[in-house]
Amino acid sequence: MSFAAMERKPQIDMFGAVALTGFALLLAFNQVVIKVTNGGLQPIFFAGVRSAGAVVCIYLWMRFRGIPLQFPPKSILFGIITGTVFAFEFMFLFIALDLTTVGRSGVIFYSMPLWMAILAHVFVAGDRLTARKALGLGFAICGVAWAILARDSGEANIWGDLAALGAAIGWAVTALLAKASPLNKVRPEMQLLWQVGVSAPILLVASLFYGDLIRDLAPIHLWGLAFQIVVVVSAGFIFWLWLLSIYPASGVASFSFLSPVLSVGLGWLLLGEKVGPNLLGALVLVAIGIILINRPKRVKSGHPS
Repeated sequence: MSFAAMERKPQIDMFGAVALTGFALLLAFNQVVIKVTNGGLQPIFFAGVRSAGAVVCIYLWMRFRGIPLQFPPKSILFGIITGTVFAFEFMFLFIALDLTTVGRSGVIFYSMPLWMAILAHVFVAGDRLTARKALGLGFAICGVAWAILARDSGEANIWGDLAALGAAIGWAVTALLAKASPLNKVRPEMQLLWQVGVSAPILLVASLFYGDLIRDLAPIHLWGLAFQIVVVVSAGFIFWLWLLSIYPASGVASFSFLSPVLSVGLGWLLLGEKVGPNLLGALVLVAIGIILINRPKRVKSGHPS
C-alpha cells in the first residue's frame, strides 16, 4: 500500500482504528525497549545513534520509493526548529526511562494530548478550548501531578518524572509544527528526515556531557538499538505522521489514551514493575482527561459536518 494513495478522511474508519491501536501498542513496547537498552548504552548517546541510523534508513527508503529530497524554502526554518525540539524531546524521554519506571514515564509522557490542546488553543485558529476540553485538562493535569508527587515506588525518581513531562511537552510541540507550519506541505518522510537529521548531531554532542557512552553492553542492547532505528523511528514514526496527514488530528490523538494504559501493563508484565494504587489512580485521571479532550463533537442528526 502506498502512503500517498489515501485521501484525507473526515473521521477514523476501521483501518484507522486498527492502525492506531497497533501504534499505541508499539509506543508502549517502545518504552520497555528503551528502558532495557539503556542498560548497555548511555541514554543520550543511544538517542543520538538512533537518530543517525534512522537518517540512513529513511534516505534509503526514499530512494527505493523514488521520493525526491525536497526542501521548500518556507519549510527550512521550521525543519530546523522541529528537529531541535525533537532532540530535546527524546533526550528527556531516554533520561526519564533511565531514572524512573516504564509505568510512571508512560503515564506522564503520554499525557501529550493535554499539552497539545493547550498549544493548539493558543496557536491554531479554530481549535479553542471548550468547557469539555477544559474539564479534560483538569483531570489530566491532576493525574500527571499525582503521578509525579506520589512516591510509593522504590524506582520513583522526581528528575525522571520531570524529564518525562518535558518529553511530553516536546512531543506536543513537534506535533503542532507538523500540523500548523509549512512542514504540513511536505511528505511525512521529509518531516521525519528533518527531525532525525537535525537531532542526531545535537544528541551526539550532548551525550559527551552525560557520562560514559557505553555501559554493560550485551547483544540484547544492540538488538534494542536496531529495533529502535528500523521499526520505531524509520517505520513507526513515518506511519504515525502519515496517519496524522489523512485523519483528523483529534481522531488520531483520541487513541493516545491506550499508550499509558499499555505502558503500565507492559512494565508490570515484562519488567516486573510495581503498580500501586497511586499510579493506577493517576493513570485513570490521565485517561479520562485525554478522552474528554479528544472526544469529537456531537453532530445533530441530518446535519453532518
